[in-house]
Amino acid sequence: MNIGIDIDNCISNFNDVLLEEYLKHDKELRNTGIINDKADYITRGMFDWSKEENDEFYYPNIERIAKSLKPLRNCKKMIDKLKNDGNEIYIISARDNGEYTNPWEMTKEWLEKYEIYYDKLILTDKYKKGPVCKENNIDIMIEDTIKNCEDIEQNGVKCLLMNTRYNEEEKRFERVKNWKEIYLKISNLYKKEVQEKINIILDTDTYNECDDQFAVAYMLKSQDRFNIEAITIAPYHHENDISIQEGQEKSYQEVLKICKWLNFDTEDKVFKGSTDYIENGYDEINEAVNKIIEVSNKNEKTYIVAIGAITNVALAIKKAPNIINKIEVIWLGGHSPYYKNNDEFNFRQDVQAVKDVFESGVKMTVISCKGVASNLNTTIYELEHYLKGKNELCDYLCSRFYDDGIHGIQTRRVIWDISAIAYLLNKEWFEEKKMSCPEINKDLSYDFKENDRKINFVIYLDSDEIYKDLFEKLV
Repeated sequence: MNIGIDIDNCISNFNDVLLEEYLKHDKELRNTGIINDKADYITRGMFDWSKEENDEFYYPNIERIAKSLKPLRNCKKMIDKLKNDGNEIYIISARDNGEYTNPWEMTKEWLEKYEIYYDKLILTDKYKKGPVCKENNIDIMIEDTIKNCEDIEQNGVKCLLMNTRYNEEEKRFERVKNWKEIYLKISNLYKKEVQEKINIILDTDTYNECDDQFAVAYMLKSQDRFNIEAITIAPYHHENDISIQEGQEKSYQEVLKICKWLNFDTEDKVFKGSTDYIENGYDEINEAVNKIIEVSNKNEKTYIVAIGAITNVALAIKKAPNIINKIEVIWLGGHSPYYKNNDEFNFRQDVQAVKDVFESGVKMTVISCKGVASNLNTTIYELEHYLKGKNELCDYLCSRFYDDGIHGIQTRRVIWDISAIAYLLNKEWFEEKKMSCPEINKDLSYDFKENDRKINFVIYLDSDEIYKDLFEKLV
């Protein structure tokens, strides 16, 4: 998980120190003490100071006060445990608000002084954390300010509200009192996500070659992990081959056949999609697009696993842009970020659809073909050793692997598409890297200019673990 953490009052004892400083200065000012214990905040009505008196003390002293803060009890220990559990730590603070001479250096020095671990430090202005959390794919944010919590959750990110005397009346957000409680809640949330089924839509050009059939079967045999909401048919086309419409019908029938072998009820589950590409001006609503929108709006979270041209997904986002806060896209397409270009089937079929999804702001993981999924190279001899004779489906998969009807008879192939299913089954089989959303050049190469929109790129997968799991499930 990507965990966002505010600094002041979540990592540091900001309110406690600020109150001490105000009490000390109040004695020097006129020694009336706290006049309103229920005030909105220390600087707003707790003391009988005028706005001018408050500003005259606050602004010349806030940097000194910030440097004198100390970490909350068990903060470092629990952040270290969260990191050791495999989480990414993002410290996100509104210190870039004009109150500090050099907020970046001041904050880095303080974090280093107390050995507070983080993978990334982000400083924003007040009440602008929501888009930042969304851009960085934050799964959960620890925050003490109600307005920030409102903004963050409006951007589709869960908040834990750190308890302070100034937010005690707030009931909308899940509240935490200390770092042991934070660790326990996040750990339980992770365990719950692992144990619960996740909602999934598979978008597939099933008859294109042999790998989609393996992916469909792999998903259907993993229903202990997946709540399969729909299987949608993506467009595909080969030169001098059948039309997109003919390919769609073949893909549709292929899905029905595999589902029948595995006793999966296809009623209201399998939907035909786009019959052309956005690249060619296609902009029509279809069954697949409608279903993607319907399921996305219905569920709190839906994973869309796209293993063909990403046209259906792009159209769904275009027709209902609000769904980007409720879905996560896993797409097999393009090549490694370090490869010279993306002249790859899923990518080049509908480059405009790729651009549209990249630029939409949706949370997204890209599993590249060359350099990543290409490690799923295997042979007919290995497949027959593990699968042949086990059941009718296994025999069919072996025959399709040997001769997929498109590329001729081959004894060695890559079963690309199982990578996207495996990614949702066990992320420990994968290594990932968050990168700035690339621009796409005319030659289909990526241009990685630094920007705030981040996309998760898979840079390595463990083919042995994936094939072991696949073979065990299919037999």
